[in-house]
Amino acid sequence: MLAAVMLPARARSEATVDRLVNRPLPSLVKSTNTLVRLPKAPFHESLFSQFEGDFSTLDDRRSLLTAIDHSLRYLQTDRAIVAYRQSGVPGITRERVDRSLKRFRQLLLTTSSATALQAAIEREFVFYQATGEDGQGTVAFTGYFEPVYVASRRPTAAFRYPLFRLPPDLASWAKPHPTRLQLEGADGLHPSRWLKGLELVWLRDRLEAFLIQVQGSARLQLTDGSVMTVGHAGTTDYSYTSVGRELVKAGKFKLEELTLPLLLQYLKDNPADRDVYLPRNNRFVFFQPTGGAAASGSLGVPVTAERSIATDKTQFPPGALALLQTQIPYAKPTGQLEKRPVNRYVLDQDTGGAIKGAGRVDLFMGTGKLAGDRAGLINDTGRLYYLLLR
Repeated sequence: MLAAVMLPARARSEATVDRLVNRPLPSLVKSTNTLVRLPKAPFHESLFSQFEGDFSTLDDRRSLLTAIDHSLRYLQTDRAIVAYRQSGVPGITRERVDRSLKRFRQLLLTTSSATALQAAIEREFVFYQATGEDGQGTVAFTGYFEPVYVASRRPTAAFRYPLFRLPPDLASWAKPHPTRLQLEGADGLHPSRWLKGLELVWLRDRLEAFLIQVQGSARLQLTDGSVMTVGHAGTTDYSYTSVGRELVKAGKFKLEELTLPLLLQYLKDNPADRDVYLPRNNRFVFFQPTGGAAASGSLGVPVTAERSIATDKTQFPPGALALLQTQIPYAKPTGQLEKRPVNRYVLDQDTGGAIKGAGRVDLFMGTGKLAGDRAGLINDTGRLYYLLLR
């Protein structure tokens, strides 16, 4: 859980953060209106005028209220009580996060404009800034989404690539667990003895099956006319390895130009490389049917498009309210996507295998192709702040 440093002044793809000091920097520091030096911590200058959230439509407030209600429900669960009890961070308690969300929700319902909301927040809330991947507040943002694909309940000549149920004996598997190559073969078509009989559904394309593992959930249009939703049920005991970064290491791309659309197009155009690079991610994900439920995060509550983020829950408070500053792609009238700067209030409701350290945030972008196109283009840095009542 987060480590917060209280100051006398007032006041979120794919790599872990390496700490270069013996004692890690605190993941959050109290944001101030003045420059303050902390031992082994960066300078922070955060003016409240920078924090005005974006509420251009009524739907903006509705989506935020929905996400807040999901967090409030989580905070009343036993798992939330245990999570905050284990955090051991003075001042950042489950009760304080709960009170902060309830007050913010009340302000959303009673203030008439974003400007009025901002003024109320300035009076009543404290901002804590994530120290980021560099100790100076720089946070790397990526996006994720819920894919929608066609699938079959049975293997056919067209549908050959399976998703798998959780092995009932996974807890007794010897470690290290079998690698992805050992589990499904280089081409993804040769399930091992560990997976035999655990096939849940079959996809037409190996990239689709692999991307569902990366995203952690999917909505599947089945060939019999029904719809199945699937969600994360468990994983093998490996860290996530980014296929994109493996291709960067091989000189296929430059890191700064890497996006999900570019990665997928490369693998479609170079099918032989799929069998080379996909098995390098040894982390294998198992699924379970979710009965048509909305995509859910690690807290066990639904995630909301553009309002839910995934972070490292050893660093940040689960379910809490935050504000991010980065760029998000939006569709122009021509259909093309362009990035726009945003100040966006979000709820910390998920985590991920690639989301480690104080400098990584994944923003949930929704369900379907457009959400996937937008999520795949998010590869920017920015700032992340958590809001708590004084």
